Amino acid sequence: MEPHWDDLKVFLAVARAESLSGAGQRLKLDPATVGRRVARLEAAMGVPLFSKSPTGYVPTSEGQRLIPHAARAEAAMEAASSEMAGQGGPLSGQVRLGAPDGSANFLLPQVCSEIAAANPDLEIQIVALPRVFNLSKREADMAIMVSRPETGRLIVSKLTDYKLHLAASTDYLRRHGPLGSMRDLKGHRIVGYIPDMIFDKELDYLHDRAFERVALASNSVSVQINWIRQGGGVGVVHDFALPAVTGVKKVLTDQFSLTRSFFLVRHEDDRRIERLNRFAALLSDGVRREVARLERLS
Repeated sequence: MEPHWDDLKVFLAVARAESLSGAGQRLKLDPATVGRRVARLEAAMGVPLFSKSPTGYVPTSEGQRLIPHAARAEAAMEAASSEMAGQGGPLSGQVRLGAPDGSANFLLPQVCSEIAAANPDLEIQIVALPRVFNLSKREADMAIMVSRPETGRLIVSKLTDYKLHLAASTDYLRRHGPLGSMRDLKGHRIVGYIPDMIFDKELDYLHDRAFERVALASNSVSVQINWIRQGGGVGVVHDFALPAVTGVKKVLTDQFSLTRSFFLVRHEDDRRIERLNRFAALLSDGVRREVARLERLS
């Protein structure tokens, strides 16, 4: 019995989600159907492809060897579909974009709304998570990251630099007095990341600086900004987020300023998929323009 391509697609989804229900949600199939497809592929291949564990479905050694072959078949089908659909018309289908929550909340909605308006049949999903995305497991079609990955079969391109400064609410500054130097921060509540939940060294903004403890901490940029907006303390804020946050202003700009970069990361197997290439180009151009626009307003 020859394996079916549809069964290989289901196999990949289970390997990435490590569960029948997770794969079913991605493929819009019920878990029982997913289980039958996996069983049919195992019968065709003559080997078990998954073992059931307390944490979910784990690929066996045979399943691990099949994953790269199935992924290449998936990429080839996507590339063929993209080529047959032509390169000049509006984009369609689904694109899932992973991003840290700062860019996901204050930057990508504007950029992706503009792309969606020009491509009505395109479905865009933004997954905002405070961690690094695993593209090999297809958690996303592409991801924005704050440092350049050094390993893996990845396509990496720099999107843009962006700036960060210390900021506080006008109400907080009125109650606690103006800040004239970094020394004045002593005794102020500092807002920032939970130290042991910083998932990338580029986000360790307060390392080796003369700050007291981070009194108000969160792994979410949005929570940190809302703490600052509510007058909780002083913290580091993306310049591109400030136009969306009323009553918050930069402080000590001549003494504290950071520059970081965004990188767009894709899986090497997707290089020939024209739909993703075109979306990546539109996204890159939009992010550069929007960061520049918002930083002028901050």
